[in-house]
Amino acid sequence: MIYTDHHVHTRFSPDSEADVVSYLMRAKALGLKSIMFTDHVDFGTKDKLFQEIIDYGRYFELMKRLEGEYEIPIQVGVEIGYEKDHKAAIDEFLGRFDFDFVIASIHYGDGMDFYLGDFFYGKTQEEAYRRYFEILLEMVENFSNYDVVGHLDYITRYGPFEQKYYRYAAYKPVIDAILKAVIRGSRGIEVNTSGLRGPLGVTFPKDEVLKRYLELGGRTITIGSDAHFNGDYYAGILPQVDRLKGLGYEGVSSFIKRKEYFYPIEFKRNSLGYE
Repeated sequence: MIYTDHHVHTRFSPDSEADVVSYLMRAKALGLKSIMFTDHVDFGTKDKLFQEIIDYGRYFELMKRLEGEYEIPIQVGVEIGYEKDHKAAIDEFLGRFDFDFVIASIHYGDGMDFYLGDFFYGKTQEEAYRRYFEILLEMVENFSNYDVVGHLDYITRYGPFEQKYYRYAAYKPVIDAILKAVIRGSRGIEVNTSGLRGPLGVTFPKDEVLKRYLELGGRTITIGSDAHFNGDYYAGILPQVDRLKGLGYEGVSSFIKRKEYFYPIEFKRNSLGYE
C-alpha cells in the first residue's frame, strides 16, 4: 500500500505515550512502504508541557537507527503549533532540521488555549468559531513555511456547546478566504480522521469544506489519523481515500524532504487494502 498516514504522534509529544517501535511493527504488518511521524512543536503556548522542544538532533539519530533495525523507511515530519508573534522563531527552527513534512496548526488563539477552554470564555459559539477562522486566515496569509494546514475546522472538538456542529454557509467568506490563500500559496490541507473516532463523527475539515477546496482549485491534500495512541494508527485512512474519490478528488498527496508526490486514486481494493 502506498498511502502514508501523514499525522502521527509518538511519546515524544507531551500528549502521547505511543511507542515508536509499535508503530513500526503496525506499519509493516499493514504492508506500508514507509511511515511518518509528526510530533508536536508548539510556539507561544502557555502550557508548560508543550514549552519544551524536542531534541531533534537525537530524534533524527533514533529514527535513522530504527529505520535500519526494522527495515522500513521513516519520514520525520513535524506539527507546528503556529502563533503569529513567533513566526521568526518557527522559521529559524524549521531551517535547522531536514524535515520531510510540516503541518501548520492553530492550537490556541489570542493567548488562550482551546483544549483548556479559556478561549471560549465570554464568547458565543458564533463568535468563538469565527475568531478561530480569522486566526487561521492570518496564518495562511502571512506564513508559508508549511506543507498543509492541520485539522482546519477542529475548533468544533473543544467548544463547550451543546451542539458543536457548524454550517459552512455561516462562515463561508472567511473559510473561502483561507482556502484561496492556501491554494494561492501552492500549499495544501489535510483530511484529519480523528474526529471520526469521537462524538462528532466527522473528519476535520468536514465534507462541505473539502468539496469547496476542490471547487476552488485545491489539489494538494494529505490524510492523517492524528494518532496519539498506537491503536489509532492508520485509522480511517483507506475509507477516506474512497471518500475523497467520491467527492471528486483524483489523487492524494505525500511528502518526502518537503517535496510533494501525487498518487492518483486508481488502485483496486483487495482483501488487505490497495494494490
